[in-house]
Amino acid sequence: MSDTTRAITAYWDAAAAAFDDEPDHGLRQEHTRAAWSRLLRSWLPGAPADVLDVGCGTGSLSLLPAEAGHRVTGVDLAPRMVERAEAKLAAAGLAGRFLVGDAADPPTGPARYDVLLCRHLLWTLPDPGAALRAWVARLGPGGRLVLVEGRWREAGDSGVPYVDGAASLPWYGGITAEDLAAAVRPLVSGLSIEPLSDETELCGGPVTDERYALIART
Repeated sequence: MSDTTRAITAYWDAAAAAFDDEPDHGLRQEHTRAAWSRLLRSWLPGAPADVLDVGCGTGSLSLLPAEAGHRVTGVDLAPRMVERAEAKLAAAGLAGRFLVGDAADPPTGPARYDVLLCRHLLWTLPDPGAALRAWVARLGPGGRLVLVEGRWREAGDSGVPYVDGAASLPWYGGITAEDLAAAVRPLVSGLSIEPLSDETELCGGPVTDERYALIART
C-alpha cells in the first residue's frame, strides 16, 4: 500500500463516525431517502440483479437496492466504513456482502454484475480513466453503469482538508457531465445523462453546482 493510499484510508476511516450526518450520506430524512429510492428504482432492473456498489461508504445507498430485492456487494477502501455498512444492512435484516478494497479496482475476482453503482467517488481517484475501464470490465453483457457525479467548487466544503496532494488529482472538485460522458462513451454501447441539480431533496436542500447521473449500458 502506498503512502497516499494509507493517507486516503486513514482520512475516510476517521470520517466514518460522522459520515451519515450529511443528509445525502445517512439518508435519515424520509424525503431524502424516498428521493434516492425513487431514482434507484428507475436506474436498476426490475428483476433481482447483482449490484456492485463501489465506494459504498457506510452503505446507505447499498441498503436501498437490497430492500428492493437485489443482491448487493459493496466495496470501500476504509475498513470502518465497511463495518458500518455491514451493521446497517444487518440491522435492517438484509443480506449484503461488503469487501475492504480499492474501489477503483474492486477485489471481486471473476464475478460479473448486472449493475455497477458509484456515487461521488471519481474526484478522489488518482487514475479515474483506469477505474472506469475496470468497472466496465466487471459488468456482464447488457450490464448497467450508474455514475452519480457532479462538478462542485471544492470537495470537502466542511473545511476539513483532504489528504496531501489531493488538489493534483485529475478530477478533484468533480467532473462535468459532458467531460464524463466523453470519457465513458468509448467503453460502452450507449449512455444517457440525467440532470439532478434541481432535485433538491437529494441533498437535503438546494445546490448551486452541477449534479447528474450518467447511466450507460455495455
